[in-house]
Amino acid sequence: MHVKYDWEHSRHSLRLEEQRSQGLFIAPQFELVAILDAKGKPVTSTVPVEKWQDTTLRGQFYYHQNNNSSAMQIGLPAVINSSGKLVIQFTRRLETADETFDGIVVISVEPSYFSSFYDSQSLGKNGLIAILASDGSIGASRLGDVIPFGGGNVFTQDIQFKTTVGSDEFSGPSTFVDQQTRILGWQSVDAFSLTAVVGLDEQELFGNYQAIWALSKKTTVTTTIALFLFGSIAAFISTRLAWKKYQAKQVRDTYRLATEATDEGFYMMTALRDVHGKIVDFQVVDCNVRGALFFGLNREELIGMKMSSLQGEIYFSKLMQIYSRAMETGFYEDEYELSELSPLNMAWARRRLTRSGSGLAVTIQDISERKEAERELQRLATRDVMTGLYNRHWLMEYLPKAIHRAKTSKQMLALLFIDLDGFKNVNDSQGHIAGDQLLKSVASRLLSVLRPSDNVVRLGGDEFLVVLEPVELDSQSARVAERIGDAFQKPFWWERQKNQIGASIGISMYPVDGDTTEILLKNADIAMYSVKATGKGHYNFFKPELYEKLKVRVDMERALEHAIEEDQFVLFYQPRVNALTGKMTSMEALIRWMRPDHGLVPPVEFIPLAESNGMILRLGEIVMAKACAQIAAWQAASLPVVPVSINVSAKQFSAGSLPKKLADCLQSWGIDSNLLEVEITESAMMGEDNAILADLCDIRELGIKLLVDDFGTGYSSLSQLQRLDMDILKIDRVFTNELTKSKEGEIFFKAIVSMAHALDMTVVAEGVETQEQVDALQQLNCDEIQGYFISRPVSANYVPDLMLKPFLLPLAVNP
Repeated sequence: MHVKYDWEHSRHSLRLEEQRSQGLFIAPQFELVAILDAKGKPVTSTVPVEKWQDTTLRGQFYYHQNNNSSAMQIGLPAVINSSGKLVIQFTRRLETADETFDGIVVISVEPSYFSSFYDSQSLGKNGLIAILASDGSIGASRLGDVIPFGGGNVFTQDIQFKTTVGSDEFSGPSTFVDQQTRILGWQSVDAFSLTAVVGLDEQELFGNYQAIWALSKKTTVTTTIALFLFGSIAAFISTRLAWKKYQAKQVRDTYRLATEATDEGFYMMTALRDVHGKIVDFQVVDCNVRGALFFGLNREELIGMKMSSLQGEIYFSKLMQIYSRAMETGFYEDEYELSELSPLNMAWARRRLTRSGSGLAVTIQDISERKEAERELQRLATRDVMTGLYNRHWLMEYLPKAIHRAKTSKQMLALLFIDLDGFKNVNDSQGHIAGDQLLKSVASRLLSVLRPSDNVVRLGGDEFLVVLEPVELDSQSARVAERIGDAFQKPFWWERQKNQIGASIGISMYPVDGDTTEILLKNADIAMYSVKATGKGHYNFFKPELYEKLKVRVDMERALEHAIEEDQFVLFYQPRVNALTGKMTSMEALIRWMRPDHGLVPPVEFIPLAESNGMILRLGEIVMAKACAQIAAWQAASLPVVPVSINVSAKQFSAGSLPKKLADCLQSWGIDSNLLEVEITESAMMGEDNAILADLCDIRELGIKLLVDDFGTGYSSLSQLQRLDMDILKIDRVFTNELTKSKEGEIFFKAIVSMAHALDMTVVAEGVETQEQVDALQQLNCDEIQGYFISRPVSANYVPDLMLKPFLLPLAVNP
């Protein structure tokens, strides 16, 4: 505009060549500045007039010639003939005093100038800026670090916007040459018939959601800068002072928007120094509303306050050390738990300090909820859900530290390994709900006899561990074990039912019995097993010789595992006979271990071990298969086969699919279901485990008879027996042995027989060893008998002889 003014008021004496030599129009973006007369010929120019050749101005020249308007016209990028460079032509109409057309003023600017202001920090690596003509054609554009011109190098096609200002998402494959989807913002510059466009790569924009607030701020500033750049085309008609005021306002607005739209407290602190230059305090020069609320103030009240007036003397001293360190290093960040002296209204805070000029930019975030969630997760990770006690995970982290403390203070530490006696019977007979309640009661009772410094851990199942810390004498841990034993003398109640539970306790001491977590736990466990082996219900300290006993157990487990793999088991059979006729009615299959290096191993030596380590499941399947195979073999030999009963443990029921396994076994060997019977212990079938009850019903539907084994030693009731609809009741040998020794024994036995007959059950007396017992059983109407008096368990080779005998009772007792 000033070139137009100078030309029209200098009476055509203005010489651009002289102005360029005096330092005007020398900026690299100005390719040329020229005056063309009314015929389109150059009069004066910043390049030699004789070199002037340019046909790209024809359209703009004709426009000014035919339009009485002083408005600026901007052409699309074109190559000028005189230099061969790509430029954008800016032109204005020149007029005489009577406003007739007198030519044009031309300024040629390199297009790269307008895209050189690209800010990758704000627009990202793949951002876009562009100038569009009114017809949608691309005037100038830039894509990231690339500055292409001349049409479709950035856009795949011309773009038309429906509004003069706005933003929208544009699909990459149909819009941009790099096929990246972008968010475009645009604004029309009506004075120049142009549209300014700014674009952000959508993938970059949303790739880091934690920086959205910063990106929003920068995008706003970038948009302002872009508008400024395109507005700079008309900078000749405005003053720089007005622009600087506008820019400062935009920065302030963006800053305020960014700081208020966050959940962090934001503070600008200036350092206050004494006469020697030492920092003695900090003053709040600005903050956001949330930052003021952290102190219980509003923003206007907090601004201007000194840090010393906000903090107590002790806490102020600590903060000064941190703030001064941040001034020295330029940055400081931490998470800290606030003391009661802190004026901030939060429990935990995340603090970030960044040096900014002569002060600090401070952000404080309330992370109390996050820390509480972490603490809750830690609690869940280290606590037993059922009892609320510490769990094994906590123990493995805590115990090494406790051992280190004991070593440092030269004190002792004790571990009491506790295993409950009788818990399994409660769990089996009354159900898992009763068992869970019992474990909770045990936890409460253990805590009640310990010091606050001691800890109780539930290791799993019915095993607990007490950590005594510190311990000065061995007798201290012994007294605690005695208190625990006394506490377990009192019965545990569940739904008006009394349960007597004992505790077997093994004790190991640091440093006498070990100096590591693993060794101390192992030795306490060994000591507990020694208690189990010697009667339960008391305590024992670890002794090295106890390890040898445990080693025997481990060796037995390994040998048992090997025996299963090598099929070292055989079945022996003990007959049941009619109590009156002596005719064999059935046989019980009893497993025996033929150990090559030890000979025949009786069940009492390996069945309890198999029950404890889970091998009983595999042994049960072996018994099932061998019994069915043997029945099939006897049938093939045309022998008068009688039913064979097999013993099934509670663990086999718990493992599931027992009815299916029985059915598959019968089918595999092609035998009738009435030739197989299933014996289960009294305690295994009781309680409220619906899965076991369902399995019993499924087994009966197969046609297999169900026998209650060792009746009288468990916890069954008349109503349970009636509900289960069992076929045969086998009375334990203990009651058979008492039958002829006391009147009470006979009365009790008779009551059982009467009850069983009332339930339509067959009664079998186990452990019959004398003629006197046979006579008494016949008088009591016992149906069948089993015991050494009839026959000891024999191998399958001797069974055919028993099958072929019409009677197995001695002749003296046959009717």
